[in-house]
Amino acid sequence: MKKNCSVKNMKVRIHMLVSGRVQGVFYRSEACKEARKLGVTGWIRNLPDGRVEAVFEGEKENVKMFLAFCRRGPEGARVDRVEIKNEAYTGEFKSFEIRY
Repeated sequence: MKKNCSVKNMKVRIHMLVSGRVQGVFYRSEACKEARKLGVTGWIRNLPDGRVEAVFEGEKENVKMFLAFCRRGPEGARVDRVEIKNEAYTGEFKSFEIRY
């Protein structure tokens, strides 16, 4: 069976909420580095309730790799839960940034 080439280059958008010990452990800065390395664009921020929120876009495979990082986090983090909502790709972001 032939693979459809267009699926490989498919762009996706994710809205993510991460719970656990994810603030004060460099989660956002390490996620930002990882996203930039993978060519994923969007933003990440801390929420007042202790969670981290992010919205990001990119090639499906790169987004999958970024999500794998987000599920484990950097050393010192403890990720208890990752809520993911797929959204329509918009192409609105030029880079990946930390929002305050």
